[in-house]
Amino acid sequence: MTLFQDFGITPELVTILAIDLTIAVILLTLMRYLQGWSVRVNSSKELAERDNFAFGISTAGAVAALGIVLTGAITGAAAPSYLTEAIGMSAYGLFGLVLIKFGRFLHDKIALNELDKNQQILKGNVSVAIVDASAAIATAIIIRAVLLWAEDLTLDTFIAIFSAFAISQLMLVLLTRLREKRFASRNQDSSMQQALAQGHTALAIRHAGFMIAMALSFNAASHFILFNPTAYVTNIIGWLVFSIIMLVVLTLLLFVIKKLVLARIDLADEVERQHNIGLAAVEMAISIAIALILTALMA
Repeated sequence: MTLFQDFGITPELVTILAIDLTIAVILLTLMRYLQGWSVRVNSSKELAERDNFAFGISTAGAVAALGIVLTGAITGAAAPSYLTEAIGMSAYGLFGLVLIKFGRFLHDKIALNELDKNQQILKGNVSVAIVDASAAIATAIIIRAVLLWAEDLTLDTFIAIFSAFAISQLMLVLLTRLREKRFASRNQDSSMQQALAQGHTALAIRHAGFMIAMALSFNAASHFILFNPTAYVTNIIGWLVFSIIMLVVLTLLLFVIKKLVLARIDLADEVERQHNIGLAAVEMAISIAIALILTALMA
């Protein structure tokens, strides 16, 4: 007991940890089953009997996303009471779960408006599943940043969180449209979404890298915007301006750095026309690495 106390581990801290962990496990389990309920299928059959890899990837993205959000709900500070800790963890966790599901709904209806995502995943389309999972993870990274930015547990706090979430979804749609336009310009006006529907895995991996990188760079805004739960308009404008700035900076940096790191390689031909999954994975890694470095510099 003395050894635990030397490290600051008290019975109260252990109890709070147990409360947080129990709620986290319940929410993660709920998210797993919500994947099947939302498309009216048995998740166990899809995962273990039909061996639907696409459904598994999509579910993995949802579970990982919720785990990321829950790390934002756990502040590390002891609450005044066990009940307050349980209410706070549950409230933020459930709100994060709802935002993830809502974000996926918006992404399906607006960003991926040319295809039926659920139908594609149930058919086993791994490419669409990769994009779906990465969109969920990107959304979760943003929600986590906003949860850490926000304070207290009031209605104004949830409004502030939702405002930043709405801006993040707008930026994901904008990023998708920019990538679609670039893909069309290099492939005789072909549709990027239709390419994904046809199983273009390399394209999906690269696009996943861009979405996650954008989400990571979005974190930088939380270091510059002062939290004021009642300043609704200021919060929205602040997140929008910083998000656009970070997206432009990230895009320019990636363009230059990929030209240097992947010199003498025609990325458009290798990834888009030759379906080079290995090179797409390298692109994804570069995108995420640069976003992490950029975020660290801004912190």
